[in-house]
Amino acid sequence: MALLDSEVWAKKFFSDGWRDCDSEQPVVEPATGDRLGAVGLASAGDVARAAARAAEAQRAWAATAPQERAAVLRRAGELFSAHAGEIEDWLVREAGSVRAKASFEVRLAVGECFECAGLPTHPQGEVLTSEEARWSLARRRPAGVVSVIAPFNFPLLLGLRSVAPALALGNAVLLKPDPRTAVSGGVVIARIFEEAGLPAGVLHMLPGDGSVGQAVVEAPEVRVISFTGSTPVGRAIGERAGRLLKRAHLELGGNNALVVLPGADVAKAASAGAFGSYLHQGQICMTTGRHLVHESLLARYTEALAAKAAALPVGDPAREDVALGPIIDRRQLERVHGIVTRSVAAGATVAAGGEIVGAGYRATVLSGVSTDMPAWREEIFGPVAPVIGFSTLEEAARIVNDCEYGLSVGILGDVGTAMKLADRIDSGKIHINEQTVGDEPNAPFGGVKASGTGSRFGGAAANVEAFTETQWVTVRPDIADYPF
Repeated sequence: MALLDSEVWAKKFFSDGWRDCDSEQPVVEPATGDRLGAVGLASAGDVARAAARAAEAQRAWAATAPQERAAVLRRAGELFSAHAGEIEDWLVREAGSVRAKASFEVRLAVGECFECAGLPTHPQGEVLTSEEARWSLARRRPAGVVSVIAPFNFPLLLGLRSVAPALALGNAVLLKPDPRTAVSGGVVIARIFEEAGLPAGVLHMLPGDGSVGQAVVEAPEVRVISFTGSTPVGRAIGERAGRLLKRAHLELGGNNALVVLPGADVAKAASAGAFGSYLHQGQICMTTGRHLVHESLLARYTEALAAKAAALPVGDPAREDVALGPIIDRRQLERVHGIVTRSVAAGATVAAGGEIVGAGYRATVLSGVSTDMPAWREEIFGPVAPVIGFSTLEEAARIVNDCEYGLSVGILGDVGTAMKLADRIDSGKIHINEQTVGDEPNAPFGGVKASGTGSRFGGAAANVEAFTETQWVTVRPDIADYPF
């Protein structure tokens, strides 16, 4: 039987096994509108039962030998590799990924599991000095039950990067995938860990609407919420979590800048800029959403970027060799086009693209842009590259920082000059001589300002901080003498 055989998961959710449910949602291919199957939808009551079961199962899972937990993570990584083709097919058809992006996402999932397999045996505490005649220790303990709410754009990776470390560190997990990608972002993860030997009750996969999202946040057993998605939704989750005194790790939006310095290789810079803006149709929080080019290179860069954009075919990635697949749904497609048309009405010029093509959008370059236009101020989440010029480093730093977001920045050109600029920029990540999109399982990932709460995913230190609690422990050789 294939890993994702629909007989296993169709019209079901995962909670102590695959469960029948009262309602379902079609799985739709965004490129064609075709129905690919149906997933079961959980209810708020299902979440309550899952949270209680997760809290029970977590205690035994946390007590499992670290080597056994590590082995489950390693087997999960091996299973992702063994079933890569099948998983890629779902990412192409359900998420609208081009094949190269789908392959890249699965490789990152493999790396995430192998990286997290080291967490159970990673040092999880420190020895403290004490004024008393005793040992003083600070140790990290599993948080308990963790809720993970994942988005549609990199549905497998952006769910797994919280699920895997949370499980590795001894927690139980409630996973709510985006309903638009419930198979590639939910069913895949549940099936992988089921086959990897994760004990029953430790992982629950609960697709659903906003009421399910609210339930996985508010369930009393949940101590940590890991959310990746839009800033407005993240604010609402943060407010709920704060009221309930729960930790919320919020990885939110971005409007990321690529700065092209004087003297940069224009052809290479345009290639990097195109990749940053058009990978996965620009539906990435790290997408290059703003291109700042030194005035000496502005005309040449804009022309080169427009030529790159015009050469990128748009279509159905499951049936055609294309560079850009569909936008996730019609509402988002019309939003992207609306931002472009409003910016053109405000004075911008379409140097390439600017058109809806079936379920997709042509790679677009906008010139003549000012910093008050919608295409510059808003996170577009589509394949649109607005370009403006700058004259000094001071001006470039001011423009980059004049943004509500602070996730990722790329700087192309002389390294010394780039380093001076980097020191003036507020951003969770800065890449010199690379574009803005980058992620590795062992690297801390996160943003500042409206891009998130400053929490990080990736790497042992960040993951231990995110998914454990600190406990102070002291030990004396004898009972102390007290004055009472």
